[in-house]
Amino acid sequence: MKIIKTPIKDLLLIYNQIHKDKRGYFKELLIEKSINKKFKFIVMSYSKKNVIRGLHIQKKNTQGKYVSVLKGKIFDVAVDLRPKSKTFGHKYSTILSEKNSKSLYIPEGFAHGFCTLENNNYVIYSCTEYRNKQSEIGIKFNDKDLNIKWPIKYPILSDKDKQNISFKKYLQS
Repeated sequence: MKIIKTPIKDLLLIYNQIHKDKRGYFKELLIEKSINKKFKFIVMSYSKKNVIRGLHIQKKNTQGKYVSVLKGKIFDVAVDLRPKSKTFGHKYSTILSEKNSKSLYIPEGFAHGFCTLENNNYVIYSCTEYRNKQSEIGIKFNDKDLNIKWPIKYPILSDKDKQNISFKKYLQS
């Protein structure tokens, strides 16, 4: 496992260890002691191609997330929303896939979203806190102030994500 520090403090890109042989492979996804975090809650999503999920954050009981792709390929985005951070409002994006075997650790206080790039995408998230439905908020994926360069033109969104708010409105909340 190789851990790379990104330009945003505490946001880590992880190259997972793969052990291949004639049967297939065995992949190490997460070693808690490597990033010094405990994960309470593990969830998985399945998405078709061209789905955007996010940008999601919990305002209270914020979650750190360790994101890995079991099958498929995603364009993953994290936005620093930590009020006292030198990189507040900055974004980081990367491609995570089964083939490149990368994972992303997103610390507490970040909005997170991703876009699916293949037909079948299975994404696993290990979270440092439980989901708190009353604390969830979403920022529009195409917010002009964030100016994220998504790799697709016509995304499929959930009804909930269609109601996400602007970055400016988030700052006022």
